Amino acid sequence: MKTIDMTELLSDAYDLADEINKSHEVQSYLSSQAELQEDAEAQKLIKEFQKQKELYEETKRFGIFHPNYHEAKQKIEEVQTQLRNNSAIRQFLEAEERLDQLLYQISSTIAKSVSHQIHIPIPESSTPRKQKRGMCQS
Repeated sequence: MKTIDMTELLSDAYDLADEINKSHEVQSYLSSQAELQEDAEAQKLIKEFQKQKELYEETKRFGIFHPNYHEAKQKIEEVQTQLRNNSAIRQFLEAEERLDQLLYQISSTIAKSVSHQIHIPIPESSTPRKQKRGMCQS
């Protein structure tokens, strides 16, 4: 049985990472992220979303029994609609989803080449969307 040279394996991993970083998906993601950071309206919406999210989370602890629950829920839904309608945010989310898919495909390919029993988590973008995931981290 041939032993694996870990140095060579790590070098190959770095080469793969370099190739991924050259991909259209990464370039598109970085470009849309930069545009998002420069878009004052988008940043304002993201800050408003974060503010409304905090208020909603506070009321959600008590559910419908909190006096402001329905108001907080309505406000966060309104801000989410505004976020989805903002082109810079939408482009960023789409680029983020494409990058997630690429990374999932690569991880899945590597895992399956080792064993079909290895489970790879499905990207959040493939599950009912958590569209604000990337924006909240900005």
